[in-house]
Amino acid sequence: MPIRERPERPNDTAETAALQALGFVAGDADRLARFMALAGVSVDELKARAGDPAFLGGVLDFVLEDEALLLEFCAASGLKPASVARLRADLPGAPVWE
Repeated sequence: MPIRERPERPNDTAETAALQALGFVAGDADRLARFMALAGVSVDELKARAGDPAFLGGVLDFVLEDEALLLEFCAASGLKPASVARLRADLPGAPVWE
């Protein structure tokens, strides 16, 4: 089995997963409204910040904080829950566990 190399910029993969998560959240009006309320952003702010790695980390935090939502996202994206958690660590603002 060939060994997969990590991308030169691991954040590329994390950002891609977070953008997928944002699209998933935006695909349901209730989920999107809840996310926007918790994040304290308007639609215009959400659009403006969609490319910000720190904001995208917050999107993954939102998904990771709700197991049912995480499992739905994983089913839709093909990612595993543990992968989502690992990818979150590649974006700014990730919790540090000591």
